[in-house]
Amino acid sequence: MRNLLCKLLVSGLFGAPLSGQAQQPRLAAPLQTLSQAELDGGRLCAAGHVRAAQRPATASVSHRAKMERYDVKYYKLDVAMENTSLNVAGSVWMRIRVGGQPLDSLAFELYQAPANSPSGTATLLIDSVVVNGRRSPGILRQGPDATAKLAQPALANTLADARIYYHGKAPSGNSAAIGNGLSNRSRVNLDTYRGAPTFPFNVTWSLSEPFSAHEWFPCKQVLTDKADSSDVWVTTALPNKVASNGVLARTVPLPANRVRYEWKSRHPIAYYLISVAIAPYLEYVNYANPAGGPRVPIVNYVYDQNYLDYWKSSADLTPGFIENFSALVGLYPFANEKYGHAMAPIFGGMEHQTMTTQDGFSFTLTAHELFHQWFGDNVTCASWQDIWLNESFASYGEYLSLQAFSTPANARNWMNSAHDLAFQHSGSVYVPDTTNVDRIFDYFLSYKKGAGVVHMLRYLLDDDTKFFRALRTYQTQFGGSTARTVDMQRIFEAESGRSLDYFFEQWFRGRGYPTFTARWNQGGSNLVLRVTETTSVPAVTPFFETDVDYRLTFTNGTTQTVRLHQGQASETFQLVVTGTVASVAVDPDQWLLDRSSPVPVRDNTLLATRPGAGLPALALYPNPCRELLLLAALPAARVTAEATDATGRVVLRQEITAALPQLDTRKLAAGLYHLRLLSGGQLVGQGRFVRE
Repeated sequence: MRNLLCKLLVSGLFGAPLSGQAQQPRLAAPLQTLSQAELDGGRLCAAGHVRAAQRPATASVSHRAKMERYDVKYYKLDVAMENTSLNVAGSVWMRIRVGGQPLDSLAFELYQAPANSPSGTATLLIDSVVVNGRRSPGILRQGPDATAKLAQPALANTLADARIYYHGKAPSGNSAAIGNGLSNRSRVNLDTYRGAPTFPFNVTWSLSEPFSAHEWFPCKQVLTDKADSSDVWVTTALPNKVASNGVLARTVPLPANRVRYEWKSRHPIAYYLISVAIAPYLEYVNYANPAGGPRVPIVNYVYDQNYLDYWKSSADLTPGFIENFSALVGLYPFANEKYGHAMAPIFGGMEHQTMTTQDGFSFTLTAHELFHQWFGDNVTCASWQDIWLNESFASYGEYLSLQAFSTPANARNWMNSAHDLAFQHSGSVYVPDTTNVDRIFDYFLSYKKGAGVVHMLRYLLDDDTKFFRALRTYQTQFGGSTARTVDMQRIFEAESGRSLDYFFEQWFRGRGYPTFTARWNQGGSNLVLRVTETTSVPAVTPFFETDVDYRLTFTNGTTQTVRLHQGQASETFQLVVTGTVASVAVDPDQWLLDRSSPVPVRDNTLLATRPGAGLPALALYPNPCRELLLLAALPAARVTAEATDATGRVVLRQEITAALPQLDTRKLAAGLYHLRLLSGGQLVGQGRFVRE
C-alpha cells in the first residue's frame, strides 16, 4: 500500500449538477478546493487491493476445469469469528447445479499452508464434506485445490447441496505468497488521515479480491460463476457487531454472552464480494431518495461517537452521491436491500456488495467505492484482463461526483492529475498477465488511464444523452452478471452508429499516448491549420485516430471551438473564420489523453486559401433531403464523407463507394450542413445540403 497524506474533508463540497443530468444536489457548506490527497480515492482503492493480495491466482488449470463441471447457485456461510483473531470455524453450504455430466467429485478452493511449514503455521482444515446428505469418503488436498469424492454421484443437470465443515486460522502476515483474505488490526497509518481519531479496538475484516476468498471460506473463485444469492451468518462475542452483504434478517442471542448476526442477500454476487467486518461498532443510518426509485437506507458501522463526529459531514455526502449516480446510469441496483460502510484500518477501500469496507469518508474514496456498486458489483468484469470495466468506471465516478457536487476547478484538477498519472506508465489498459495482482490493479493503467479512456468515449459520442444511455444499457443488459470489454464496445457502437474497433485497439490494447503539434496561418477569412501527430510507443501503437478540438481565440477576445478529425499522422485543415485569429489551442477542454504539446505558432510559410478552392461543387440531390442524400458522381472509387454543422463540428462520418453513392442523413437534426469528401486524407470534393 502507498501511504498518503490525506486530510479530512471537513464539509460537503457541492456545485452544479452535470449538464442537467443529475438531480439537484443538496445544500451544504461553502465550496473549497480539494487537496491532491482528497482527489486520490482511486489510489486508496488500488492500494487496498494490492496490499491485500500480492500473489498469483490459486487454482491450477486442471482444478479449474473440475470446478467448471458445476455452477454455484447459493452460498451460506455459518461461521464463528471474533474481532481479536483470524480464527474461523463453521461451515459453508454451496447449492450447485451439476453440468451436463454426472458429478462424482466436488472441486473447490480452500487455503492450506505450504508443505513443510513450521508447526503452528496458519492453515484451514477440512473436517468433512457432505453432499446431498452423504459424507465424502475421501478428500484430496493439493495446496489450495481441494477435491472431495462423492459417496454417490450427483445426476447431470440437477441441483445438489454441498456442506463443507472446516476450521483453522486464516493466513496473514505481509507475505506475497499468501495474501490477506482476512486481516486483523487496530490502527491505520496516521499519515493517511492526519488528525483523525485513533481506533479504539481491533477489527477483523475480509478483502477477497482478486484471489483471496479461499483464505477464509471454501469457494469457487471463478468470476463468471456468480452465486444467485447468499447468506452470511457470523457468531461472535458481544458487544461485537457484524457487517456484511444484503439485509440483516435478525440477530440471535446465544449463551455465554454471544450473538449470531444473520445477513441475507438475494442478488447475484461474485465470490470476492462476499464480506465480513467484525468489531463493537456504533451504527449510524442515513437515507438516499433517488428520483423514481425507493428510499435507500445507508447503514454505516463506525467505531464510536468520536469517529462519527469527525467524519459525519463527509459520510452525509453519500445520499447525494447515490441520487446522482442513479440519475445518470440507472437506479442503485441493490435498493431493496441497502448500501452501507463498515470501518476498518484497510488503508483504503473495498467495494463489498451493499457494504463497502473503508477506513474513512474522504470525498473521492466514498464516490469511487459507491460507483463500484454499478461497475464491478452489479456488472462484474468476466476476466481480470477486463478489470478496467470495474476500476476505470469507478474512478470516473469520482470525476462525475466532483462535477456534480464540487467546483469546476476541482473536477479539472482531478482530470489533470489522472492524465499526469496515466502518462507515468506506457502500458495498456488491457491486462496481459492475470496472475499478477500488481498488474491487475495498476493504479496508473487500470484506474487513471482507464478513466481517461472512459472520458474519451464520452467525447467520441459528443452527446451526454447517448453516453449515459450507453452506461444504463450496459447495466440493464449485464446487471447481475459479467461482461467483457467487447460487450461495452458493442453498446457504444450502437450509440455511435459505427464500428469502434479502431478506438478499442488504440486505447484498450494499445500502448502510449499521442502528441499533437500544430502550426497555423491566416489569409483574409481563410485559416490553414497543419497538425502532426507523434506517439510515445510507435512500435506498438504508431497512430491514434481521433477527433481533436481546437479553440481559436480572436483579437477581439471571442473564441470558437472546432472539432477536426485526425485521420493520419499529418493533416492540413482549411477553415473559414469570421475574425482575426490571435492564437490556437489544442484540446483546450482536456478531453483526450494526449501529452502537452507546444503552443501552436503562426507559420507564414503555410498558404491559407479558401478550402477546396478550384474543386467543382458536388451535385447533391434531393436537396433539401430527408433520409438519403445522393451524389451524382464520386471523384474517387471510395471516399470518406464528413458532414459538418455551422460551428465546423463533424457530426456525421460515413464511407461511400462508387457502387452505392449515397449518404444516410437520418441521424442529423434539421439544418444546413457542409459536406466534404476525403480520399487518402485529401479533400476531393465538397458541397452544401439541407436536412429537413
